[in-house]
Amino acid sequence: MRQTRLMTKRARSLRRELTDAERKLWYALRAHRLAGLSFRRQAPCGPYIADFLCAEARLVIEVDGATHSTEEEIAYDRRREEWFAANGYRVLRLANDEVYRNLDGICETILSSAHPLLDTQT
Repeated sequence: MRQTRLMTKRARSLRRELTDAERKLWYALRAHRLAGLSFRRQAPCGPYIADFLCAEARLVIEVDGATHSTEEEIAYDRRREEWFAANGYRVLRLANDEVYRNLDGICETILSSAHPLLDTQT
């Protein structure tokens, strides 16, 4: 699926408006800081924009706040995850408060999620 101008514009806007939790996690992920993995933030991927995307590991990281708790939002998140899975991506969902309380643990979780995916590509 080709990326539209509207999606590119929306992704740029989201990059400027990171939540505090996304900003904190981005600091740990950017510039190959996490085991040399390359992450993009607010990255268009198919019909969706992933909070963080590691293309080489086919890993999507979503940082969720309280807005992901209604039935409608849960159903939307499920559709997103199904699309990502059908296209070879694994989705790792993190809660904002987890990022604030345990960034080191979150980074370990990301690494353990990414490395099995990288191992299968070699």
